[in-house]
Amino acid sequence: MSRLHGALSALLLALAVGTLLNGRHSGQERPSSNQGLASGSSTGGAGGSSSRTAASGASSTAASCAQAEQPTGEQELQPPGAAPHGRLCSRPAGGGLHIVRFRNYQMAAQHRSALSAALSGAAPAGSWEWVERRNKAAAYPTDFGLLRLAADSEAELKARLQQLHFVRDVHPERQITRALLAEPSQGAASQQDGSTALGAAPCSGAGIEQQEQQQQQQRGLDDVACAAKRRGRLQTRPTFELEDNQGDDAEQGLAGSARVANDTFVDAASAARRRRLQQAPGQTLASILQADQIWAQGFRGQNVKMGVFDTGIRGDHPDVKHIVERTNWTHEPTLDDGLGHGSFVAGVIAGTDPACPGLAPEVQLHTFRVFTNDQVSYTSWFLDAFNYAMATKMNIVNLSIGGPDYLDLPFVEKVAEITSSGIIMVSAIGNDGPLYGTLNNPADQNDVIGIGGIDYTDSIAPFSSRGMSTWEIPLGYGRSKPDVMAYGRDVQGSRIGGGCRSLSGTSVASPVVAGAVCLLSSVVPEDKRWNILNPASMKQALVEGAIRLPGLNLYEQGAGKLSVVNSKTILERYIPRASLVPRKLDFTDCPYMWPFCRQSLYAGSMPLMFNATILNGQGLTGKLEGAPEWKAEDEGGRLLDVQFEYSEQLWPWSGYLAVYLRVKPEGAAFEGRATGEFKFVVQSPPAKGEKVPRRSFVHVPLAVNIIPTPPRSRRVLWDQFHSIRYPPAYFPRDDLQVRHDILDWHGDHPHTNFHDVYNMLRDEGFFLEVLASPATCFNASNYGALLIVDSEDEFYPEEVAKLAADVEQLGMGLLIFADWYHVESIQKLRFFDDNTRSWWEAATGGANVPALNDLLVPFGAAFESGALESQVSIEGLPGQGPFHMASGVPIKALPAGAWLHRTPPKQKEGQPPNLGQGVLGLFQHGAGRVGLYGDSNCLDSSHSRSKCFKLLTHLLRWTGGEDVPGLTAPAVLQTKPYGTFESMPVRRPDFNFSEISPVLQTPLRCYPNSPREFHGATFEQWNVPVSRPVRQPVAVQQQPQQQTQGDGTADSQQQQQQQQPQGSGTAGTQQQQQQQQQQQQVVANQTAVDEAAAAAQAAAAKTAEAAKAAEAEKAAAAAKAAEAEKAAAAAREAAEQELKRQQEALQKKAEEEARKQKEGAAAAAAKKAAEEAAKAAQQQQRQQQAGVGRADGGPAAGAGGADSVDVDGREHPDISTLAQPGEEGPHKVEDHSRPKQPADPQPTGEGAAARTSSLMHQKTAAATVAGSSGSSYTQSLLLEGGLLCGIAATVLWSRSRRRRGLSLRLGGRRRLLPIWGNSDARPRHE
Repeated sequence: MSRLHGALSALLLALAVGTLLNGRHSGQERPSSNQGLASGSSTGGAGGSSSRTAASGASSTAASCAQAEQPTGEQELQPPGAAPHGRLCSRPAGGGLHIVRFRNYQMAAQHRSALSAALSGAAPAGSWEWVERRNKAAAYPTDFGLLRLAADSEAELKARLQQLHFVRDVHPERQITRALLAEPSQGAASQQDGSTALGAAPCSGAGIEQQEQQQQQQRGLDDVACAAKRRGRLQTRPTFELEDNQGDDAEQGLAGSARVANDTFVDAASAARRRRLQQAPGQTLASILQADQIWAQGFRGQNVKMGVFDTGIRGDHPDVKHIVERTNWTHEPTLDDGLGHGSFVAGVIAGTDPACPGLAPEVQLHTFRVFTNDQVSYTSWFLDAFNYAMATKMNIVNLSIGGPDYLDLPFVEKVAEITSSGIIMVSAIGNDGPLYGTLNNPADQNDVIGIGGIDYTDSIAPFSSRGMSTWEIPLGYGRSKPDVMAYGRDVQGSRIGGGCRSLSGTSVASPVVAGAVCLLSSVVPEDKRWNILNPASMKQALVEGAIRLPGLNLYEQGAGKLSVVNSKTILERYIPRASLVPRKLDFTDCPYMWPFCRQSLYAGSMPLMFNATILNGQGLTGKLEGAPEWKAEDEGGRLLDVQFEYSEQLWPWSGYLAVYLRVKPEGAAFEGRATGEFKFVVQSPPAKGEKVPRRSFVHVPLAVNIIPTPPRSRRVLWDQFHSIRYPPAYFPRDDLQVRHDILDWHGDHPHTNFHDVYNMLRDEGFFLEVLASPATCFNASNYGALLIVDSEDEFYPEEVAKLAADVEQLGMGLLIFADWYHVESIQKLRFFDDNTRSWWEAATGGANVPALNDLLVPFGAAFESGALESQVSIEGLPGQGPFHMASGVPIKALPAGAWLHRTPPKQKEGQPPNLGQGVLGLFQHGAGRVGLYGDSNCLDSSHSRSKCFKLLTHLLRWTGGEDVPGLTAPAVLQTKPYGTFESMPVRRPDFNFSEISPVLQTPLRCYPNSPREFHGATFEQWNVPVSRPVRQPVAVQQQPQQQTQGDGTADSQQQQQQQQPQGSGTAGTQQQQQQQQQQQQVVANQTAVDEAAAAAQAAAAKTAEAAKAAEAEKAAAAAKAAEAEKAAAAAREAAEQELKRQQEALQKKAEEEARKQKEGAAAAAAKKAAEEAAKAAQQQQRQQQAGVGRADGGPAAGAGGADSVDVDGREHPDISTLAQPGEEGPHKVEDHSRPKQPADPQPTGEGAAARTSSLMHQKTAAATVAGSSGSSYTQSLLLEGGLLCGIAATVLWSRSRRRRGLSLRLGGRRRLLPIWGNSDARPRHE
């Protein structure tokens, strides 16, 4: 059955691409298939050669493929008498193939014998097979083997192999595809519509019931595409394209469908002008780069061994003369190039055609055919080819491949091994521009020279990928790449059979630099050439000699445009040394040092992080002799706090140096430039013939602008810590309609795919800082708002409690931009990856909505599940027109008093009209403000369909305390709680998120990227339960903003102290907090007494008015009552005066009695009386609250915007009910072996006995003060003598308002009254 499946797959593949790809080989050399399958078993039985290949998994693969003849226009290239050859196809590898890496190099037979002996008796017979690889590397020792494991015992065998002492690790065999063909570029619209071949596939599986379908349509899920991918390693964009400017019919047929999908083409006249510029006399690529000047000096790449890893080349190519060796590493029996790319690359490097000469025409060329004619390769092919390149001592290799997976360890680590052997590797940076954060591997590795593309006007090519690298985020900061830029647009190179053709792409720019490296290598005298030249020294020559391009930043151009002449000068006088890339850190240099030059440094900010690369030309290994030393040069420099992190071992040839810049507190008012330099010493072992270690001193100038600390309302904090991207897991795209890019892999950083938002905020005067540690690691009193955009990770419980307090008490704003989430749709996005022969399951949706809802528990709000597509229009926002919600989620619930903006109303045939989905919610929470929007696409620079930048600025102004009428219009005010908390979005029940979540894998801590005062802090004060607030309707009245505006100097000392972490030296802080909170509680109790007195007076006034309106016959009684009231008032006034005098007397008397030890009995009696009175008052208040809690409500539907309210008025389940440890929500991360998460429990109601603890009073709950013990006698007298009638009036008044459905509100603000419910309910403060 597997062979039949393989044959059908090959047939379908041939039909799909047979008319597009047309390859030829001369047939002069007919090598056999390079791999055969030898059977092995637990007994170690040796199997003979088999016709099954490792790549095909079926018999006679090459023969069956070769019979599919394809006519071409290059019949003259076939030698006389040769049989007609068609395009040779390849097939996906069979199931169960794994790469087993060993700890040392031995011959393959020895590794096989060792495995056979170790697995003898430990595995069933025939459960594993050793795949014999027949290629030129078989004559040399190897460090890996290729095994086929039986499916039924695969897991057991992998575990057994991992336990063997001579086995390093086991990885699935991966298929690497460098696809040339892409859909014809029809503009952005066609890209977004996509096609099945490029990532969209019809959903399959069991159908959805009609009720679920209707719910999906309401949530925008009526057209959710499933995911699919091309065969091969997950890739980004094709690395090259063909320019249709030649007459070769076969290659012209390729060109029409080979355009890079996101490339931007100029008109034909401009393209023709560029080609005329290049093809004019004396204007070849070599002459533009001034390589011909070096040729005139006698240097043409002689005695340099260049390896081209590509699609091969003809042995008798007329324009490439110095082909020393050709090797084939694929299963296709040919050494020739059937595609054209390998011939082109070889021509750029070593071509001799005068119309398109290569840069090093006399280099010794070695071609490694690692790609088939349909551009498929496998990791094992590369590993063998790399091993052979090291064994045959290549000097330079070129790789024109790339992909986003930098965690393919066998491939990535073999690249490091290649460079550690002294081979200089040049690789294309990728064709995913103009998007940021799209660097491809292996070009993004420090030890590889990564090349970007420019055109002949020195403008960056639109397709060239931009930095920064994303390996390091969220905890660190990415490195600057590409290293240098080279011409990659309309470059002339060799055709398959001779002559010139034009190609574009970064895989074209890569051989341009590779050819230059060959030429530069020949400049160094041979007797010391390879003692001086290595990956680090060559990169130093290239980056230091590069010419910076105007208008481009560091992460677009690296060091700048390649300059062969400048690099030659550097190499001629080169002495092995270490250096830093970039050579100086001038953060005031715009636009080159974007984004740092756009925002000055100031005291109290998150540290400026910069990740530089140390190049060590002294040797393969090295180390820093000590930490770098900072030396200030001016007053500003002395105000800088400069810290460093660096590689303990520099290998291979390089390492990292992280710089953290902060302004000391005494620089809060300083404005000016800060300059200085830091220096460090790199030490390497002595070279051959030397006796002392090599040492190199590196001096790095540094400059930055310092400004006074901005006002709080202008400071915005971006949450980066909770963002996860591909790899290590499959995180799907944020916009389901963008089907040509199935991965979320750009980093979600304000300096990558949200760079336009960063620039906009700076233009609007906001200061954006990045939080790369948990939310417990910053002082909220410094920031106007925390911005959470497209978060995928969970939240620590301490983060939830801390952020709730930050908003409620400290007035910080909270803005959340979510993305689509729907469990059924997430499950449909699974696809089969033929790289690993496994199903890829999406870890979550566009955002982790269940985790966000956990964060929103104390705010009484939540997001719905869905993937809504709709236009959104917010009236009254200057500068912000309608924008598109692209696969977003609606708002599910909001507290009363919120403002809710909806999508335009829609009415489908046969259905009642609706008000539209609620998509933007805003509400006041304590002293702070919260804004929720269900989509981040309008902020994302990668695949945005419309922008909502002005909406963001208005939201930030609103959270900062300003009045924004367009956001808080009366028409969108919700006087009752909106929505319900039933049927909340749940997590995937069949996915173990703890395997990929940093939050669930690591304990809570603050990292070096956080403020220094939080380093080593503990957070026990935030380890408290949280719950949703009581849902009550509110009057139609907008409350004034209570948040402090301006520079934040009005924040109390208590707020500043509350944000400080607990750790060493902070015990006093906790005690102060407790004392302050106790004082707050006493004040709150006194306020309650005052309110009761005010209520009594109001009740008495009403009684007097009623008496005056009585009938005439009761006039006397009314007058008597009035006199009685007046007398009572006089009596009360006299009593108050008397009480005042008695208080003074009692205080003196109490002191005297204390000295005489006679106070005990009187105090006990007074305390008992006060407790009984307080208990009676609480009982009355519980009855009042019970009436309020029984208000009815329903879902938001119908005319007039009727809002929903709880059916029974009770609270919703809190976070501990929704997400128990070990099941759903954030839990203790020490449990690394968490079982797969089941679905969230579905609550049947709002909860019968919800907990009502308040964050504001959580620390004083156990210390509630019923009254002041010092004035117990006064309170007793006041209650018994003066307010008995007042209390009775209060009861009558509250019952009257409850019968009329009115809220118990006094003075326009909600009081913290005790909550009444069932008999088990406790007061709010208990």
